[in-house]
Amino acid sequence: MIHTITKLSVRDVRFPTSLDQHGSDAMHTDPDYSAAYVVIDTDNGLKGYGLTFTVGRGTEIVVCAVHALSGLIVGKSLEDIIRDFRGFYRTLTSDGQMRWIGPEKGVIHLATAAVLNAVWDLWARTEGKPLWKLLVDMDPKQIISCIDFRYITDALTEQEALDILMKAQEGKQQREGQMLEEGYPAYTTSCAWLGYSDQQLKKLCTDALASGWTRFKVKVGADLQDDKRRCSLIRQMIGPTNTLMIDANQRWDVGEAITWTSSLAEYKPLWIEEPTCPDDILGHATISKALAPLGIGVATGEQCHNRVMFKQFLQASALQFVQIDSCRLGSVNENLAVLLMAHKFQVPVCPHAGGVGLCELVQHLILFDYISVSANLDNRMCEYVDHLHEHFTSPVVIRNAHYMTPKDPGYSCEMFESSVQAHQYPEGETWKKLLKK
Repeated sequence: MIHTITKLSVRDVRFPTSLDQHGSDAMHTDPDYSAAYVVIDTDNGLKGYGLTFTVGRGTEIVVCAVHALSGLIVGKSLEDIIRDFRGFYRTLTSDGQMRWIGPEKGVIHLATAAVLNAVWDLWARTEGKPLWKLLVDMDPKQIISCIDFRYITDALTEQEALDILMKAQEGKQQREGQMLEEGYPAYTTSCAWLGYSDQQLKKLCTDALASGWTRFKVKVGADLQDDKRRCSLIRQMIGPTNTLMIDANQRWDVGEAITWTSSLAEYKPLWIEEPTCPDDILGHATISKALAPLGIGVATGEQCHNRVMFKQFLQASALQFVQIDSCRLGSVNENLAVLLMAHKFQVPVCPHAGGVGLCELVQHLILFDYISVSANLDNRMCEYVDHLHEHFTSPVVIRNAHYMTPKDPGYSCEMFESSVQAHQYPEGETWKKLLKK
């Protein structure tokens, strides 16, 4: 059956998380978890759902960018897209005029992710499979055909990528069975947002420990003495053997990052996340080298523009943990490239998932990484935040601090229509009430 795309709609959906300081960090003090939410219709009634994550103001700009891209997809058949997915990816990212406002970064790339996430969701639904299973079942050559290798062949060639996928065929069935039974290890960020009081932090940490969590991330970067107090509090609560990570969300200059993080070394963090400007590859390399003797790695990637920047981070030994994002990069296609490069450079992937819908999406990618690429769980875990899952028709399932494998067909990012209508900005009922105040 041919599935011709007849319509693309996009809506600005925002959740007022800033009211309770959910998501707050050293640079984003009042985030409203939001999404440019895309629905693509086909001529036979099947729909695909996609989104890209934002933190409130500015979402309307991403919506405009999605509208600008819609003419490149409406009228296409899903089958034609799949037949030359690399070519279609380039159609969206290399339009002769629109690429000028990227290329492959910023608002236009966020919009590209939303559109392509919806295409992948539609493809998985046509196959009756969750996205991770669609990817795992693909022939390695078909996986390769979805990836744009332009600009990265000096780090990873098509043949090298194919060799990685072919080698991972061994034991793949056993790893899939393991994931179906045990799930993928997760860590929590929900206990220690920067705006939370110590009392709230203690309660959330106590509850998380009782639920089996052993890996915790703390937001830092606004005030050193406050960071020391909060890290000490968390470390005392979780004990010496559980894992602690810290996240500065781009707050510091390079020298400041080294000094500040060194002051927190006594709390034994596994990594410092986004210690400086996300575009400063050489700065991250300097920080990585300085912190290595302290046993602290550098993690980054949630605001890394594209596969080319990830290539340079890896080439420069500028990060010890790769944090892919399902909505910052150009959807599944570009994330596949980064997963394969990370494997070649032997750097573990620990995805970013702090935002509405990101847990739902990225769980599929990390399952594919373990089953079909890395075959390795050493120092690997996927972020989890306990916010807003109730708005999705196929929400994540966490059991014993593990992501359980999704069962429903698609990419898990369909929202309930009632939630979309209530939180659409500014005309949804939630916002009508708030904006009146």
